[in-house]
Amino acid sequence: MSTDERRRRLREALVDAAERVIAESGLGSLKARDLAREVGCALGAIYTVFPDLDTLILSVNSRTLALLDKHLMESGGIGPKAGSVEEPGAATQRLVALANGYLGFAAQNRHRWQALFAHRMADGRPVPDWHRAEQMRLFSYVEEPLRALQTNLPDEDRSLLARSLFSAVHGIVSLGLEEKLTSVPLPKLQRQLELLVSATAHGLKDG
Repeated sequence: MSTDERRRRLREALVDAAERVIAESGLGSLKARDLAREVGCALGAIYTVFPDLDTLILSVNSRTLALLDKHLMESGGIGPKAGSVEEPGAATQRLVALANGYLGFAAQNRHRWQALFAHRMADGRPVPDWHRAEQMRLFSYVEEPLRALQTNLPDEDRSLLARSLFSAVHGIVSLGLEEKLTSVPLPKLQRQLELLVSATAHGLKDG
């Protein structure tokens, strides 16, 4: 086996192990020494395939974003066929479906979802461009139906609006699922999301 192949296998084994820890116990339970023990390598070997633990965590979060991306696509992320115009009512329904899809993913993958927002790069370093691009893709699901509601809104303003709406939905989901506060049953959370998103969409409609 070549050195490159050994490194590739070690890298995959470490990401798999880190993913299991985060999914089962949360980001705070992730320890480099425990990972090395689980995959059967020396502690220092981790840093021959990852420059630091942050990059390993981002690799796990990248997998989580891919799962969330797929979940949102199945929840309502597919827009109308190219060349067709989406009706405002359909756009509103799609936004509601996306919000509830986001809630469903967060509820079913609590630790993985929390790790997306709990992780901070060491020493205040910026998030790498490749990972930021993966994060930005999620906003595109919100931007598309917003285009049907605000047809004349400049692209930059639509992008900012998509982030604001995502932040509002995320806030409701986060507080509703937070065990330190009074948790809210999922059906009630869904209803709150439907009210928020529908009211926002109604206020945004042209004319």
